[in-house]
Amino acid sequence: MFKAFIEPFRQPRPVLDSESLRSGGQGKPKARAKNWSGTLGRIWSYLSRRKVKLSLVLLMVFASSALALLGPYMVGIAIDQFIAGEATSSSWAWFLLGLAAVYVLFSLTSWLQNIWMIEIAQETVFRMRYDLFAHLHKLPIPFFGKRQQGEIMSRVTNDIENVSSTLNSSAIQIFSSVLTLIGTLGVMLWLSPLLTLLTFIVVPLMALGMRWITRRTGPLFKERQRNLGELNGYIEETLSGQRIIKAFSQEERVIRGFEERNMRIRISAFWAQTISGFIPKLMNGLNNLSFAIVAGIGGILAIQGSVTVGVIIIFVEYARQFTRPLNDLANQWNTLLSAIAGAERVFEVLDEDEESKDEGAAIALDHMLGNVRFDKVSFGYDEGRDILRDISFEAKPGEMIALVGPTGAGKTTLIQLLSRFYDPTSGTITVDGHKVTTIRRENLRSHMAFVLQDSFLFQGTIRENIRFGRLDASDEEVEIASKLANAHSFIMRMKNGYDRVLQADGSGISQGQKQLLAIARAILADPSILVLDEATSSIDTVTEIKIQEGLERLMHGRTSFVIAHRLNTIRQADRILVLKDGRLLEQGSHGELLKQGGFYSELYNSQLRKKAQ
Repeated sequence: MFKAFIEPFRQPRPVLDSESLRSGGQGKPKARAKNWSGTLGRIWSYLSRRKVKLSLVLLMVFASSALALLGPYMVGIAIDQFIAGEATSSSWAWFLLGLAAVYVLFSLTSWLQNIWMIEIAQETVFRMRYDLFAHLHKLPIPFFGKRQQGEIMSRVTNDIENVSSTLNSSAIQIFSSVLTLIGTLGVMLWLSPLLTLLTFIVVPLMALGMRWITRRTGPLFKERQRNLGELNGYIEETLSGQRIIKAFSQEERVIRGFEERNMRIRISAFWAQTISGFIPKLMNGLNNLSFAIVAGIGGILAIQGSVTVGVIIIFVEYARQFTRPLNDLANQWNTLLSAIAGAERVFEVLDEDEESKDEGAAIALDHMLGNVRFDKVSFGYDEGRDILRDISFEAKPGEMIALVGPTGAGKTTLIQLLSRFYDPTSGTITVDGHKVTTIRRENLRSHMAFVLQDSFLFQGTIRENIRFGRLDASDEEVEIASKLANAHSFIMRMKNGYDRVLQADGSGISQGQKQLLAIARAILADPSILVLDEATSSIDTVTEIKIQEGLERLMHGRTSFVIAHRLNTIRQADRILVLKDGRLLEQGSHGELLKQGGFYSELYNSQLRKKAQ
């Protein structure tokens, strides 16, 4: 424990990002933001799109910084005039009015720059959030398969919010501080180079202290953001799996898992905040030291007549104004570090390679017959480890092709190759004589429809969920599709019927009803190629009959690929492809495969024996 607590004070080792430990995505990732300058440069590329507003903000920052310098200078001049006996009641009145005008204008310019900067910040964050969300929908399926959903969500929410907070509160502070430092330094040198040099005695100490602290807090803030992303992923996973957790009485185990991840955030955040908290304390101490030096030596110089009392008053205030921006920057440092860490995580996703582009001459098919051909197709998720090996078959238009085999045989992978979620490592896949790589992905998938084992429904009305299959469909077409899918009757029994609002993932209706809605959605899409992945599993007998009737209507006249484990449900298939260990072992009709007495016959007879028992 002691070692864990003292470790952050040592020179930190490079912290590996969770993505560095994975190999998600297709192709080699692009260069990612790995340093502050690169990350800040990319944030600036978003800010610079609002050049007019940003120019107005900078103008207000210049004005407020100049007014901040003018006020103390006027006070110092007035004091010198008073000591010299040159002040009159009239000059004092003008002085007070001028000083009041300076501070009123200072407040106005400060207010304007804050309002405009908040507007710029929100526009910037809006664009970053939009770009990130849009980019997520351009990424290949492997990216999502190797990352927790909650971890990805954390980048869209928490990390972007960190950037938002910093732009709202810290950006103006940074601009203003830099200008104030430059302006104060210039006036100080003009008033007294000696006192300026004395003020700078504390600057090397500030620089050393800041360097020591930031070299330790930077990695800690990055680790905190990474830990937060992992915690969000764990929360999303456990909330989605609540039924399984309760069914197996694993509440205590998942709570312990949460506690471990929560503790990692606590430790990394504690050390990040604690060490960075030294910055304002260091600055305050050095500020006081600087004030004592300037006041003490300045007093001696005033006695000697080298400078006036007014100049000392101006200089003391400017000395504070010189160190105050550094102190402000120190106070904003935590937010700045957190924002940079968050922005890096956002840009890491934005730098992920998009799904490979369609070929330049890629075509769009207005109509598809549904003739599918695999010619010596092989594929592996990892290089050197093929999941499918030398697969060859042809599906003619309107045929029902069943895919059977043990778990892990490659049935789902074959469908993912057909829909171009992945591309084969060797061999070719053609649809209607065209290589799928020469057909635009969007166009190819628009001619396909999927009814999966776990049908996903979005939050919204039943009508909206069915219309997801074809957004321009009329209400009448939606209802016709529902009738063909045997879903119309149960929809009309519900309160509000087609306008019944479903919650996330269709909670509130049964699994069988979800499947019927998924079939209606597929019918509405009017696909040329249909994919059914265990669409009738875990369904009661009565509902299964309704689903089978809906599926028969859906498959009529369409090329259909049916993945099934219950072999009695695919006996009517035109052809059955038997896969094992990634190879096409057998193919033929149900009767032909039984006569062969091969692997399919063994599977079918074993299922019959189990059913008889």
